[in-house]
Amino acid sequence: MKLRLLVVAGLVLSAMAVQAEQPAGVADALKEIASEHATHTSFTMDRDMLETANGLFGDGGGPVAGLSSITFENYKYREPAFYIPENVAALRKAYDAAGWMHLVDQNASPKQSAAPTKPVTDLWMHFHGTDIDGLTVVVRGAKQMSVIEVSGILKPLDLVHLSGHFGIPKVDPSVVMVPDKSRQ
Repeated sequence: MKLRLLVVAGLVLSAMAVQAEQPAGVADALKEIASEHATHTSFTMDRDMLETANGLFGDGGGPVAGLSSITFENYKYREPAFYIPENVAALRKAYDAAGWMHLVDQNASPKQSAAPTKPVTDLWMHFHGTDIDGLTVVVRGAKQMSVIEVSGILKPLDLVHLSGHFGIPKVDPSVVMVPDKSRQ
């Protein structure tokens, strides 16, 4: 009986360790990404909170079932921010070094990325096999930057179901996200 408990505990801990964590250097890169000083707020919905909110999906299952947490961060700037290209590159490098896939808005130009007149979206995903075990969305605007980090095991179709809920941007059919070609 004790051996069985130890095996089960080991499997649970192994499954928890499989989930992607925020790569080293990301927190610092986000704080230093813009020329303006920001006020920063954040909130995390843990597993218990997500289960409570699960009723929003009607059937009690859906994409929330595989989630461990969702963290929301908001950076507000007093004046329009200039996103320092070297610091944006440092953020991308931190995710790249940890094996995350970077998708970008194909219509965003480098000039718009540094001084956006409309929000610029970056999306990073970390895979475990064919499942997504980590997802980060960064939306950079002139006076605000939002970061949404999703942890758990998701099927790619779950992302469509999650869009528009929990502060995750609604899938916009006019925006086409493509793999970041700068890595190649």
